[in-house]
Amino acid sequence: MSASALKFQIGARTLGEIPRRLTRVALSLDQALAGEAPVLPPLGAGMDGFLVTSLPDSATLPWCGIAFVRQRYIRYHVDLAGGAEAWRAGLSGQARATLKRKAKKLAVANGGRLDVRRYRTSEELAAFHPLARTVSATTYQERLMGAGLPTDPARGMELAATDQVRAWLLFLAGEPIAYLWCGADGDTLRYEHVGHDPAHNMLSPGHVLLGEALADLFGDRFRRFDFTEGEGQHKRALASGGVACRDLLLLRLTLANRAAVAAVGGFDAAMRIAARAARTPALAGLARRIRRA
Repeated sequence: MSASALKFQIGARTLGEIPRRLTRVALSLDQALAGEAPVLPPLGAGMDGFLVTSLPDSATLPWCGIAFVRQRYIRYHVDLAGGAEAWRAGLSGQARATLKRKAKKLAVANGGRLDVRRYRTSEELAAFHPLARTVSATTYQERLMGAGLPTDPARGMELAATDQVRAWLLFLAGEPIAYLWCGADGDTLRYEHVGHDPAHNMLSPGHVLLGEALADLFGDRFRRFDFTEGEGQHKRALASGGVACRDLLLLRLTLANRAAVAAVGGFDAAMRIAARAARTPALAGLARRIRRA
């Protein structure tokens, strides 16, 4: 798998990018938890290097070139094998109360009940896809990141035929307002495509749907739910465990690559300083508006 650019990003917003031909090496949750370092494939002719994602902090990779940590984060997951009661008991009191309060608020808005529907077979995914696409088209994930639900349902249908997909929709007054699409990696289910209609932000539909989907999964075949790369308050609040990881750029030793790393490194450092400043109450709202503008 290849990555095509080093991006200058503020949250979901891309300000610019430096073209680079990179081979992406993505570690699975099992590899990250095991502390494994991947075996890098041969670097193809004309390629600038590798982007290794979710490399555990305990692992090292030998590389005779430029090695640059792009970001560090906890890769969170939910232990489904332990059961729903153990999961809920492991959440903070605030997280449990928030889930309950938000679910109740949305249920009241929907006439007294939550309307969450689950999809897993090819036939069910055929019904899910057009409904979820109407939601995805409204989301910042699609508008700003190009990370909405794919327009072509073919991959989902193929995976569903071998029991490799779980998906959910949350409805309000009969209309879909949030979706979640997850693909399987063995007995791990990955958090892949998610979004909600921003017109209903006050009802926290994404948070409610995620809580309901997790509760639903304890009766399924999966051992873990993988929140994948990157952090977020909802991941941190609902996870039962995590592993410290980093995304690592490994580049050929060239002048152009040195300049690219200096540029993105300086930008990332400036964003970390800005993020710390934005935690002050007076600037937090402004920072959120800039990230999603």
